[in-house]
Parts: sequence; structure tokens; C-alpha cells
Amino acid sequence: METRFRSRLCILIVLACVIFCGFTSVGAQNRRPKNVQAAIRAKWSGTPLLLEAGELLSKESKNLFWEFFDDWLHVAKTGGDSHSAKDCLKKILKHGSSLLSETLSSLFEFSLTLRSASPRLVLYRQLAEESLSSFPLGDDSYSNNVNGLDASETLETIKLDPLLVGINPRSPGGKCCWVDTGGALFFDVAELLLWLQRPNELGVDSFQQPELYDFDHIHFDSNIMSPVAILYGALGTNCFKEFHVTLVQAAKEGKVKYVVRPVLPSGCEAEVGLCGAVGARDSLNLGGYGVELALKNMEYKAIDDSTVKKGVTLEDPRTEDLSQEVRGFIFSKMLERKPELTSEIMAFRDYLMSSTISDTLDVWELKDLGHQTAQRIVQASDPLQSMQEISQNFPSVVSSLSRMKLNDSVKDEIIANQRMIPPGKSLMALNGALINIEDIDLYLLIDLIHRELSLADQFSKLKIPQGTVRKLLSTVTPPESDMFRVDFRSSHVHYLNNLEEDAMYRRWRSNINDILMPVFPGQLRYIRKNLFHAVYVLDPATVCGLQSIDMITTFYENSFPMRFGVILYSTQFIKKIEMSGGELHSSSLEHDSEIEDDKSILIIRLFIYIKENHGTQTAFQFLSNVNRLRIESAESTDDALEMHHIEEAFVETVLPKAKSPPQEVLLKLQKESTFKELSEESSLFVFKLGVGKLQCCLLMNGLVLDSSEEALINAMNDELPRIQEQVYYGQINSHTDVLDKFLSENGVSRYNPQIIVDGKAKPRFISLASSILGGESVLNDINYLHSPETVDNVKPVTHLLAVDITSKKGIKLLREGIRYLIGGTKGARVGVLFSASQDANLPSLLLVKTFEITAASYSHKKKVLEFLDQACSFYEHNYIVRSPTSAESTQAFINKVYELAEANELSSKAYKSSPPEASAQELREHLNKVAQFLYRQFGIASGVNAVITNGRVTSLDAGVFLSHDLHLLESVEFKHRIKHIVQIIEEVNWQGLDPDMLTSKYVSDIVMFVSSSMATRDRSTESARFEVLNAQHSAVVLNNENSSIHIDAVVDPLSPFGQKLSSLLRVLAKYVHPSMRIVLNPLSSLVDLPLKNYYRYVVPTMDDFSSTDYTVNGPKAFFANMPLSKTLTMNLDVPEPWLVEPIIAVHDLDNILLENLGETRTLQAVFELEALVLTGHCTEKDRDPPRGLQLILGTKNTPHLVDTIVMANLGYWQMKVSPGVWYLQLAPGRSSELYLFRDGGDNGSQEKSLSKRITINDLRGKVVHLEVVKKKGKEHEKLLISADDDSHSKEKRQGHNGWNSNFLKWASGFIGGSEQSKKNNDSLVEHGKGGRLGKAINIFSIASGHLYERFLKIMILSVLKNTRRPVKFWFIKNYLSPQFKDVIPHMAQEYGFEYELITYKWPTWLHKQKEKQRIIWAYKILFLDVIFPLSLEKVIFVDADQVVRADVGELYDMDIKGRPLAYTPFCDNNKDMDGYRFWRQGFWKEHLRGRPYHISALYVVDLVKFRETAAGDNLRVFYETLSKDPNSLSNLDQDLPNYAQHTVPIFSLPQEWLWCESWCGNATKSRAKTIDLCNNPMTKEPKLKGARRIVSEWTNLDFEARNFTAKILGDELDNPEPVASSETSSNESSSEDLESKAEL
Repeated sequence: METRFRSRLCILIVLACVIFCGFTSVGAQNRRPKNVQAAIRAKWSGTPLLLEAGELLSKESKNLFWEFFDDWLHVAKTGGDSHSAKDCLKKILKHGSSLLSETLSSLFEFSLTLRSASPRLVLYRQLAEESLSSFPLGDDSYSNNVNGLDASETLETIKLDPLLVGINPRSPGGKCCWVDTGGALFFDVAELLLWLQRPNELGVDSFQQPELYDFDHIHFDSNIMSPVAILYGALGTNCFKEFHVTLVQAAKEGKVKYVVRPVLPSGCEAEVGLCGAVGARDSLNLGGYGVELALKNMEYKAIDDSTVKKGVTLEDPRTEDLSQEVRGFIFSKMLERKPELTSEIMAFRDYLMSSTISDTLDVWELKDLGHQTAQRIVQASDPLQSMQEISQNFPSVVSSLSRMKLNDSVKDEIIANQRMIPPGKSLMALNGALINIEDIDLYLLIDLIHRELSLADQFSKLKIPQGTVRKLLSTVTPPESDMFRVDFRSSHVHYLNNLEEDAMYRRWRSNINDILMPVFPGQLRYIRKNLFHAVYVLDPATVCGLQSIDMITTFYENSFPMRFGVILYSTQFIKKIEMSGGELHSSSLEHDSEIEDDKSILIIRLFIYIKENHGTQTAFQFLSNVNRLRIESAESTDDALEMHHIEEAFVETVLPKAKSPPQEVLLKLQKESTFKELSEESSLFVFKLGVGKLQCCLLMNGLVLDSSEEALINAMNDELPRIQEQVYYGQINSHTDVLDKFLSENGVSRYNPQIIVDGKAKPRFISLASSILGGESVLNDINYLHSPETVDNVKPVTHLLAVDITSKKGIKLLREGIRYLIGGTKGARVGVLFSASQDANLPSLLLVKTFEITAASYSHKKKVLEFLDQACSFYEHNYIVRSPTSAESTQAFINKVYELAEANELSSKAYKSSPPEASAQELREHLNKVAQFLYRQFGIASGVNAVITNGRVTSLDAGVFLSHDLHLLESVEFKHRIKHIVQIIEEVNWQGLDPDMLTSKYVSDIVMFVSSSMATRDRSTESARFEVLNAQHSAVVLNNENSSIHIDAVVDPLSPFGQKLSSLLRVLAKYVHPSMRIVLNPLSSLVDLPLKNYYRYVVPTMDDFSSTDYTVNGPKAFFANMPLSKTLTMNLDVPEPWLVEPIIAVHDLDNILLENLGETRTLQAVFELEALVLTGHCTEKDRDPPRGLQLILGTKNTPHLVDTIVMANLGYWQMKVSPGVWYLQLAPGRSSELYLFRDGGDNGSQEKSLSKRITINDLRGKVVHLEVVKKKGKEHEKLLISADDDSHSKEKRQGHNGWNSNFLKWASGFIGGSEQSKKNNDSLVEHGKGGRLGKAINIFSIASGHLYERFLKIMILSVLKNTRRPVKFWFIKNYLSPQFKDVIPHMAQEYGFEYELITYKWPTWLHKQKEKQRIIWAYKILFLDVIFPLSLEKVIFVDADQVVRADVGELYDMDIKGRPLAYTPFCDNNKDMDGYRFWRQGFWKEHLRGRPYHISALYVVDLVKFRETAAGDNLRVFYETLSKDPNSLSNLDQDLPNYAQHTVPIFSLPQEWLWCESWCGNATKSRAKTIDLCNNPMTKEPKLKGARRIVSEWTNLDFEARNFTAKILGDELDNPEPVASSETSSNESSSEDLESKAEL
């Protein structure tokens, strides 16, 4: 019955189609549906897919790269079965996937189609180019060709693009491969073989060696000490195979360190085989971005009436997806059933499609729209697809959604969930860790997923069950705590006061609960309890130490509620302890004379004497007197402390109280060395605490801080809430000793900045699991040592000591490791990785052997550690300190080992069984193997000692490392990274494992491998409790028990995030098959449509690869059947670091009206990824960011390609880069005179450098944190010298004496990069046509859309016709159409002006505007200080729709009285508009306080003053504060400067400089120097109509500009006569539009 009914229904529908088509066949021809297509192309030429596959595999493991290459080399080159790009792709995938596990191989497939490794190959091109240019070939065409560019790529392009993005080197002399050894290039294998046979030439000369980078592919058989040979070439060419075979052989023989950098030089595509060249011949289309078509409001008709003449027609895009439902019909099914009625059915579909678009709904229809959407998604057969279709085609589906019957259970569940999460909020978590949804893009997401899958893969190879793998991956590491408190409790602390006992505090209240009472901000709480202990650790003979004493005394005298104390030490004494390797044998007796010169020790002794005889107050008074005398002393210009200051201070302090003369006491003390031991112990205590390196520091309840006054107050404010919380919960009461409580809970016995790192420097982690799984046996060979009687315990923490046995430091580290175990640790074990220098003598090898035998055979014995300690001690004293002759020494050592073994109850049999000489060679080989392993796996060079704690690498090249440091490492690592892993591993039920295998060592190994791998993943420590949300009726739940990826999300499907996330989730579902739980969280009561746009997220597929030939088309955004009569605006939603501009767009992308397309079915737009943005934050320790600091970026050979300055806001800076290796430096001049980069190395040492290397090898950009430090002697100099402060300000402005001249010289190609920058000098030169003379005028403007570009050309002409001076125009390139960029160079040449295109990427931290018009307004005002080159001193902004009638030179030269900005106030003589003058009433009237409200269509910026006064920073701060309120800044570019004019003063220009009909009235029109076409809020007259009516010369200027444009583009003009054509009135809807407010 049902089928009969359905077939009848089908016939009825088809009938309807036929009838309908009969009526509409004529109309249908004219209104056929139209499509829109957009793509983004990379600026660099295509890269070979085969080489990209190699790069992707090397990310997985370095060895896979080589396996893939070897595998491919064995495949016949013919590729008989590969007849197309798709076949080649499948073949490459097959080879690559065979090396990977199943889950990783599907991600490998997706990453390859996404082309995410292409930037790596572009980087290699840059290095190949540098390699070739370092050895120019004399007789070769290469050297004649400019930098190896194709002849077709003219010099012009090089000049235009300073970054030479991804230029592929030409094959040198037709060769496709070459080997670079640093000293020579070899193009033939024969030459290379000759070089390899002459060993004397292989000498490793480090100057000749080419530099290697982290990303380089070093062959696994290479010897790290051998000379480097880098092969540049592409897999698939014959020469590559020959070179590769030769070099692999040489590497195995230890002759070379073989490195491959895959490059396919242009001209070699034919050499590489059909599949090897796939991807290299086509331009590279990217994926991973969104495109939106927003429905535009057309209240004022701002659309160009000149028609598009001809266009580039790219290939016709793909067919439409007919499986999508349209108004309840699924047309693919109908076509299957009635193929003969195809044209009628399709016409019916087109009609339905074009009539469903809706951008308004009645309020009652909107009410439940969010809930209806959620219901539609949840009930769909494929919910993710449904979510994507609804959110991305919302205007087309909204009417059918609003008619859907709502199920109450859906609504109730959503409302219930919204009690726990705000309506409309979106969140996403991957395996429990939150992802920042604002920044997420496809590349970042794939990287995160890849990391998780790699870990899962490693864990399953370690035989860990799947359930446990999921548990491990979803543990969220506790946030890195900086709450380490140093336990300083000891008798060496001298307290100045005690709040609980001293009489001066008797009147204070003692109730601890008073701390919870509210007080005014900044007010202190006076409670008679020692809550805050400020203990300063200082050397009393240093300036910083004495200043701290003064500060303490001042605070104390002012009854500050804090307990103060000091620990005193001598820097000189600590240095001596360090010299002796941290041991105080009898050094104190040996160097008495030195001690006597040590002022610090003397002060400490005197301090202790005074304290014991006259009390603590007097002792502190003595220290204050020392400082006072130091300051008063006239002799010491360098602030240094003299001996007589100390003596005088002592006498002065003791005199009033002493019974005998102080001089005698002093002499007696100096002679007898009284209190010497105490003073040395105090220093030794500071050494053991580890805070001696910090010079002066403050311990606030044990937290280590800087010793400044500011740090003290901040520390107190930070500590207060922690104490309040514990008081509130009753954990602290009136009897608690707060210090004891804090230090016993969180105290560590030693502070080491290498181990407890601050937020900026992250510790380095290396996964040990990957090395084990990569077949490295070194880790398996280790025998571990344990604390006595803990051999059988599971040890969560493993310290691997990398020890160079031939160095004093190495032996020291080894002994500290043994002492650490002797001291007792239940949770850790120690393994030793020995290495030795090449010339290691026999005893050192014997020590290694002894150690290995002992660890293997006797690790369970009681006295094994004492034996090893004694053996090391003997070795150290007899063989490291002095080296006896070898023969006797060896025997002596062997005998000693036997003797010690017997003494410690170990049988010496095991040692006797292996004769020393026999195993020496074998041992050397083993040590060499370990050294290779340490270098390859951990980057530890030979001779460097290090500690590897569960994968965390701590290099010990500075300072002393004690057993306490190992305890500290153990507790830090256990607490943060290991504890939660051990709990999971201990619960595992090991399946299929031999019970004999399951030892404590096995479990300890697993913990070590897992925790080291987990530590390498960099992910958020934030999580959310998604499980509290109900997921019964309003959630999409996809379960997959076998997946190690779980995604939790809360999504509002009708939000911009929903549009993007729906696509990303679908990609994951397809390639990763995760389990997902997506809770829908739509806004409940809507008052307007939530989405007024169509959206596509561009994701690559296999179909981008042709199945007929070898072309790769790449992904595109495709919008089928878009509304014909609505005006659409195209916007791109690209990853944050991308800078993108349109390069092919015939139509106006701001005003797309598809009914005007004529015959064309599809509107095409192609954009180009012009550059990536390198951003960063620059800080200076304990100061504000160095505002105005100038940075330059370039390559080694050309250090200055782009430049920028640091903003005050967060120290932010940005520059354009492309993939490559770049060097960031401080610019010559003031910046590099005052500052150096400070590199916080992982060893706590602060190296200072002049440049920083930055590698860009992916599409995700980079954020770089810089720290700068002032040079010695320059600490108090200012970076920016205000011109007003300077008597030569006039000269300075002209670039004479002083740093401003540098300022002007170097900064010529700012981030915008000069697109067409000719001579930019301001001298009196004849310029261009018609001999323009005088100082150049700089004018800046911005335009978007064809109409405003048409206005812009008219503005340019009107400026030029009214001045005889040279003019330079600056345009923001972000929004200019390709046509305008094509025409402007010709126009510049014809009319004799200069121009430059500039750009600046919106910073991530600044509140982002959503609508294009508001973004354009923001660009007018927010980035004036950073968007222009620093050499530019003044610029005038002129609106695009303005016509200039006077010489702007007059305005340019006007004195604006030292103000940074000059605007024209609104005129007020058109009384009809009084009702619209909002600044005359309410908020604005009050805020302006009598100052005028200015119009933003024309203004002057004095850039020197603007930068000097930080006007840009101030404006951004105001903007950030105001813009978060959607109702403020409705006319952003105008309201912001007017609002801020009390802080950023504005000079008011004379009224005649800007006339506009709406506000000024006709009486003053004749005096107008510029006329602006302001929108009229009363008449809403279209722009073009108003222009022709108001400005008499406009029609002629327009005709001239259009005529010129048509000539350049080869078009014909619509109406060849310059007459005003009648303007059709707009029939569009008239709700208020943003553009109406442009200048009101």
C-alpha cells in the first residue's frame, strides 16, 4: 500500500514539475542558478608530493624517512600502473602507509592531501639556493641567471618581494643533485668518490662545516664526529640514487655524516619519473580555511554601476550535490526514478532553491529556532552532516526549520544544560584537555590529533591494553605549579622582628580571623601573628645587599605587618666551594690569606659579634651604617665598598654601648678569626640551598623572588589569598605556625633555576619510548642502581646520568648520583650512560667495566653503593687530578678494585673473570655507540654531562650539581608528570604477558617510557566537566571503543564557531573515527537571525587529484545555487598567521550580485597566501615592554629584509615571513646600542646574544617570546628620546646627528613590504611627469569594493591636479581588488606619483571586529604607529570618496602645535540636520566638555609625535576597553579619536578643509578645500547619484579615471561621453546599515 502511495506521490510531483516548467521555461533561462567558487593559492610554486610524503613520515620517526626512501628506490621508475595524479597519490600512500599503523596511516593520507608538509620543502629550497650561491659556477648558465630564477620570472618580482618566497633554484648546469661539504660542491659522483678517498681532506674543520638544523635528516649510520656531506636532490632522479648509495656506504664506514635535503630544482621535473613530479608542476591550492558569503544590507546603494566586461573563466567547477534535501524533496532520488524528465526536475529544483532564501523572520518564528535546529540535527541519520548543512546554508534552510514541530524533551534538556553553561557558548576538548576554540584551525587540530595517535601507537607497542591507553591519554596533567617553597629554616636566619612577641606590636589584634575582614584596596591588615616571613638572602658587601638592608629597616620602622630576616653569605666563598666541586675538604684552612681579604666574611663575623653582644637591632643598625658610609664616601665613584667603611661603621655602632674601645675589639676579632666558622657555615648553607647564584633574593614564606620593594609588596598580595583560604577552611588557626605548615607541605631542600623553571623557559623533554621502539638497544642494556633494600620496589622516577668518565665534572656527577642513593630514596633508581673522550686511558675504561659488572651482578648487595663510591673516589684522586704512567696505573687500579670489593663484602671473582686488555676495544666501541645515542636522541654533545629524568633533559655545563638536586628533580617530576601515570599503570591487568616478565623493573621501565612520552605533548592543562551536561535528547553521541581519541564538545550550531566546528568534526569523524559527545547549546530566545551568511570550510579530498592526467587541482570552496537578487560580500576566515590577498577576481567581491553575471554560471575568485605572520612579545625583566624597540629580520647573507617596532601593549610585534630559516636581530642604531637579546637557557645561565634563529617550516606561523636586557652602563638610558626634550630637535627631525638619522636610514621596508617603492626621499628633487618639485606629500587611504576603488582613483586625480609637489600614496592592500592593483602602477607612471601598498595583521589579543566595514574603519586609526615604515614622519588620511580642490601641501606643512593628530570639526550650519547631531547631547556632550566632535574623513598624523607619545598604544587601550560593548563605538574610526582626545590631543583644522553637504549647508561650499560625499541619514541618497549632483568636476574626473582604467585593462567604456547618467533607485530593504554611519 505504502509503495503505491509513494509512487502516486512521485507522479504528482513530476506532473507539478512539468506544469511548472511549461510556465517558467522562459524565465528559467534568464534566472538559471549561479554558483560561487573561491580558492587560496600558495605564493610558492608547487612541491613534489613524493618528497612531502617523506617529510610527513620523518615527523613520525626519523628512521621512517630513510626506510621510505630506500623502499621507493627499489621501485621501478617507469610507474607503469600510474596513469594519473590520483594513481600516483595512491602509490605513494601505499608505500608510506605500509610503514605506519592503521590509525596513523589514515591521518598520513589526510595530511598528504592537505599538503601540510609543503612549507618544509620550501625551506629546503631556500637552503639549496644559499648552498649554490656560496659557490658561483663560473662557466655555467646558472651564474648568469639572476639568483637561479626562471627567465620568465623577471627582475621585477624579486624587487617586489623581499622574502623571495619559495623560489625554486634552477638546476645548475642541468644537474639535478649536488653534495655540499662546506668546502666544495660536487655535481658528479666521481668527484665525490675522489674526495672520500683523500682522508687528509676530510679533516673536520668546523669553519668549513655547513650548519645543521633540528629538522635535518641525518642518516642513522652516520658518525657524529665525521665531516658533514649534504645531498641536495630529489628522490626519483638517477643522480640521487647514485649519490645516495655512495654516501650511505661512506656513512657506514664512518667517513661522513650524511644529510639529505630534498629539493627538486626547476628544470628537473622530467628526470624524476611521472609520480616524482606530481604536485611540482601545478600551483599549490591550500585547504584549511573558511569562506563566507554574507548577505549585505543595502540601505545606501553603494555599488558600482559600471558593468564587468570580460573575465577570466577558469575551468567549470564540479557538479552540484543533489542528495541535499530542498524543501523536503531529495532530487537525486527523483532523477533516479524519472531520468527522462531531468531538465524539468532540475528547473523545479532551481525554482525552489532561489525562492527559499530568507534573511528576516517574524519574531514568533525566531523564538524556538535554536531548539528546532538542535532537534533536526539530533534526529538526522548523519547528524554531523546535518549540522554542517544547516549552519553553512542557514539562509536557505531557516524557513523550513522554523516550521518544524518542536519536541519538548529537546527543549527541556537544553534549558536544563544551560543552567550549567551559558547559552550559545562553545567549548571543545580533545582527550579531556580544552582546545582554544578561537584559535583552532585544521592544521593545529591535525597536529594535536597526530600527537595523541602517535602516543597511543607507542603505548600499544609497549603491550599496554587499549582501555589503559585511553585512560592515560585523557589524564590532564596538573597545572605547572610555581609554588615551590625553599625550606630555609635554620639557625643561620637572623630575624629582625617577631610580630607575636615584640613589644611594639602589643596593641595589634591577635585574632587570625581578622584576615578575612574586607578592607579598602591597598590597606594593610595589622594582625599580631607571623603570617608573612620575608627573609632576604644577601651578600652584605654588595650594593644590592646593602640596599635591601636599608629597605628592610625602613619597612620595620614603619611597623609593616611582616616578619623580616636575613641570611648572609659571601659570594667569594661560594665561588671557592664551586671551584672545589662543592666539597669543603680542608679548603677553609688552606686559604687564610684570601679569607682575610673577603669583606663579606668580615661583615658577617662582625654582624654575629654585635648580635650576640648587643642584640639584633644593633646588628642591623651596623649594616645600615656600612651602607650610609659607602654612599657618603666621596672617593668611591663606582659605589664599591671599601674596608674602612666597614671598620668605621663598626666603631660607630658599638661605641655607645661598648665597655672596651671598639678599635681593640675589631683588631682582636680580625686576628683571632672569631665566628669565622659560623660565617662560613652560613655561606655553605646558602650554597646548599642553591640561592647563592641569584645575588640578592627574597624568600617570601619560602617562595623565591626578586629582592625589590615592588616584588615584596606583590609577593605579600599573592600570598594573602592563599592564607585567607586556609584560614577560612580552618586549616590555619591562631596556634598554627604558618611558616612550618607551608614549608612542610611544599618545601624543597634546594632551589635550582635549571629544575624549577619560570613560566617562559620550558624544560626539554625527549620521549624514551620512541627510541626503544626505534630499535635502540642502549636503554635496554642499562643495569640500574637502587637505594639499599629497595631493589624490588617499582620505581616511578628514573635518573639516567650521562657521564663523561674522563672529565672531573663527570666523576663528580657520578659520585653525587651514588650519594643520592646512599642518602635513601624509595621512588627512584639511577642508571648510568658512560661516554668518554677518544683518547680515554685504560683505567677509565676499567672503571666503566667495574661499574657495569657491579650494577649487573651486585645491585642487590648491601654495601654495593659504598664500594662504587670508594672506587670512584680512588679513580678521581689518582687518575683525574694527576695521571701516573699507564702500565703501573692500570695494575694499581685493578688491585684497588679487588681490595675494595672484598672490603665491601662483594666477591672479586666477577671482576677477575674479564681481563682488561681484551675488552678495551669492545668497550671503546660501546662508549662510542652510547655517545652517538646521546647525541642523536637527546642532542647531548660528547663531553657534556647531563641528567635525564623520565625524559627530561638537564644539561650540566654550568654550576655545581648536588645529590640534593637529584632529590629536587625527583620530587618536581613525580608531582607534576609521573604521579598520575603510576596510579594508572599499577592498576593494569597485563594480558598475554609471561608472569616471569612482570618484574618491578618491567613496570618501572613502562612508567619511564610512558611518562617521558606524555611529557613531550604540549597541551592545555585546563579541562571541563562535560559529563555534568545531559546528552539524552540534544546531543550527538558517536561511540568507538577502539579509538584512542575522544572528543567532547559543546556547540551552538547557529554561530560562526558552529559553522567551522561542524566541518572540522566531520573531517575527524572521517579520518580518525574518534568517539564523540557533542552537546548542542543554541541560544534560546533569538530576536534576530543568528546567521546571515553562507559558509564553506575548505577541506581537501582525493578528488583534488586528477584521475585522467597528472595535474593536482587542489581544494576549493564551492557555493551552489546562491541567491540571485541578494547582494553578497565574500570574506575569508583563514588561520591566524595567514596574510591573504585576492589575485584573480573579475567581479566586485564586496558587492556580489549574481543576477548580473550574464551567461557565466560560476563567479570565480582566487586568493594568494602572500606571507605568514611572525608575531611575538618582547619583555625586559622587571620593566615595562621596551616600546619602540626596532627589530629586523633577514637571512644570514641579507640580514635586513623586513623590520618592525615593539608596541607598548604586551610588547607585541609582528613581521611578514615565508617558510625558511630566518635571523631576528636588533636594528642598527639606538636599539642595538642599548640592548641585547637574553636567552634563558635551560641551565639557568643567561646567555646574551645579538640574533635569534627562527625556523618557519609549517603553515602555522610562530609566536616568539623575546627577552631583552640593557647593556652594561646603559641601564638608565632611554630608548625613545622625545624631540621636545632635545635642544637639537629641529636638526634631529632632519636626520642629523643622533640616532634619528639611523631611524630613517634603515626603516624603509616595513611589514607591509614595499610593493612599488621608488626613491622615497624628501629632498627637493624633480619628480615624475610635469616636473613636480618640493617636499613630498604622503597621503594614506583605504578602499574596499569596486565603487570605492572608483572613488579612490578620482581622489588621486583631484589631489594631483591641485598641487605641483611630489605625492606618495599609501594604500592598505588587504581589501584592494586585483584590478586596482593591476591599474595603479600604470596610473603612477602616467600621472607621476609614487605609491606603496602596506598591511598589518590584526593582533590576536586585540578585540576583533566581525564585520568587514568596521574592520576597515579600525585600520584607519588603530595601527598608525606600526603600519608605516619608521622613516615616514607625517601622513594625511584622505577618504576614498573625497574630492580635493586645494593644494594638500598647504595642509601637509601646517603647524599642528605639537599634537599627534589634526582633524576638522563637524560643521553646524545646516540646521536641517540638528536632530542627528548626537554629540550635542547626553553622554557625548558631557564627555567632550566643550571640545569639538571631529569628522574622520580627513586628518593629519604627525607620526614622529604619534610614536613618541605612545598615542597608538593609548588608542588601542581605549579601543580594547570600549569595543567589548557592542553599543559603543558605532562609528569606530570617528568615535575613538574623539573619545580619546583628552589623552591623545587633537588639533582642530580650519573648517574649510572639509565640506560635506549633509552637515555644512551650501553657504560655505565655495570656500571648501575638500568635498566629502558623506552619507545623508535623512535622504539616504545613493553615493553615485550624490557625487554627480554635488561635485561639479566629479563627472569629468570620473570619465578620465574610467577611460584610463579601460585603456589599461583593454575594456571599452559604457558611455564614452562624460555625462551624468540617471541612477536607478535602490529597491533593497532598508534596515539600518553600517555604511550609513561611515562619516555620518
